[in-house]
Amino acid sequence: MPKYMLIMRNSGSVENYEDMDFEAIINAMGAYNESMMKAGVLLGGDGLTDAAQGSVVKFTGEAPIVTDGPYGEVHELFNGFWTLQVGSQEEAVEWAKKAPLGPGNKIEVRRMTDESDFEDYADNEYIQKEKGWREELGTE
Repeated sequence: MPKYMLIMRNSGSVENYEDMDFEAIINAMGAYNESMMKAGVLLGGDGLTDAAQGSVVKFTGEAPIVTDGPYGEVHELFNGFWTLQVGSQEEAVEWAKKAPLGPGNKIEVRRMTDESDFEDYADNEYIQKEKGWREELGTE
């Protein structure tokens, strides 16, 4: 069954969390996560700290350049994610539509690659090693 990542983004026009009832946010998100767990589709997920606390490693020349956050345009900020295992992209989209997010947020739904995406390279040393790594990590 395919895996999908729901990528939470905000456009910068999201209401400041300091002005919101944070316990209500935690409760709504917790109930959403619990519903996906009970349905057996949630594999994992996490929120991310503010982009100002992060770093970007940019590859533009001979040596990578490290820049401390914030970085990028506000519409590019990635605030958290969920990993789901569902039957189709349509089902992943239906779960994304149930997220307790308000105006200014969006969720990008992307299928995660699997072995079928690399069939032409099945004999590649690292494709073979990755199978073992997935088993070792318990992600297979």
